[in-house]
Amino acid sequence: MRIRSVLVLALVALGAGRAHGASPWARHTIDDSSRGADGVRLADVNRDGRYDIVTGWEEGGITRVYLNPGPAKAKEKWPAVTVGRTPNVEDAVFSDLDGDGATDVVTCCEGRTRTMFVHWAPKETSRRLMPDAWKTEAIPSSKGAMMWMFCVPAQIDGRRGIDLVAAGKGKDAKLGWFEAPETPRNLDDWTWHPLLPVGWIMSLELADMDGDEDRDVLATDRKGATRGCFWLENPGPGAAPARPWARHDIGGAGREVMFLAHADLDRDGLRDILVATKPRDILFLRRTSRDGKVWQEHTIRIPETAGTTKAVNVGDIDLDGKPDIVFTCEHAKGNLSGVMCLSCRSKKVPGKKVPGTFSPQGPEGASQKRYLVPFFDAHDISGPEGVKFDLVELVDLDADGDLDVLTCEEAAGLGVIWYENPARRPAK
Repeated sequence: MRIRSVLVLALVALGAGRAHGASPWARHTIDDSSRGADGVRLADVNRDGRYDIVTGWEEGGITRVYLNPGPAKAKEKWPAVTVGRTPNVEDAVFSDLDGDGATDVVTCCEGRTRTMFVHWAPKETSRRLMPDAWKTEAIPSSKGAMMWMFCVPAQIDGRRGIDLVAAGKGKDAKLGWFEAPETPRNLDDWTWHPLLPVGWIMSLELADMDGDEDRDVLATDRKGATRGCFWLENPGPGAAPARPWARHDIGGAGREVMFLAHADLDRDGLRDILVATKPRDILFLRRTSRDGKVWQEHTIRIPETAGTTKAVNVGDIDLDGKPDIVFTCEHAKGNLSGVMCLSCRSKKVPGKKVPGTFSPQGPEGASQKRYLVPFFDAHDISGPEGVKFDLVELVDLDADGDLDVLTCEEAAGLGVIWYENPARRPAK
């Protein structure tokens, strides 16, 4: 009962916080030239030490790559190239699939397209911003199989090149992986291995969840009878194609879970999970065992001045040494905010003090019963402009020592954007 009472107090404090107490952050546009920007995925494709971006434009039916121009020009529109036409594109991700040193792009398409594509990058650096230098090919075994929603390139079976973990939504949707052939450019030879049926996959991540030094699959499924947050246990490189991957449920069963963040929020040495959950919650799934099979579920409610929860990330936004939560929203119409930050604070209540910093009691054992959930203050980032936001990344784009907020907006035409953090690291 003690855990529950402290948790309720934390939620009340958050709900009473002023979301619009400060001015929105300055917004900078990377690209607004098409329609329906649907997610940002990052990689350093030209090896200059800076994150570049790939984004699929769903309504525009194209996929574009953006090369980071560096902090001096980050507030201007970035150099960009359209790597291919991708109707109904839902996801785009970087990967050098053929190992030639040039970073390619893989896209997932839903709607009537129902296909995954590879966009082969030119090897010559001088041609990377030339649309005609990119070659787009469909993965034959993906055609018509399902509405593809998300993909993560990763080495799964310990042989050949990079494989592709992917999943979809709707009829016949499954989560599985494409096994890379001896020659990755021969797309006819990529083999699909389904792992389990799903309703509507939102998040896919690869992480060693049980400490056995292989990569397991971490996912959120927002629809269907078995929806929730879960992970699939990799049976090992030699057995990956043949043996089943055991499912381990984490939390959010029966909830409409959206995008997740995998981070050690309470700083106890174990990575927790936060899940944006419809309509107005963030689930804090606190890991309490090293094997990834025991979790505590807590609910953090977002303010009524925000839209409905879509994506979440964790970082020290205000430079106070504590982890903060940044989330994005859909349905942020009228005066509702689409991007906000929840910062940790201290709050005295009768007879006890809820810590402003997380106070873990250790990763395992009976002392878990004394765990306290902190209070949060809500801060506006985006203001009322924008309606439907997506994945959120925390990156110092202007090299001033604080984390900026990178995302995209799909419905109001804002496109690929970033918000400039007003915090400043004190000069030495």
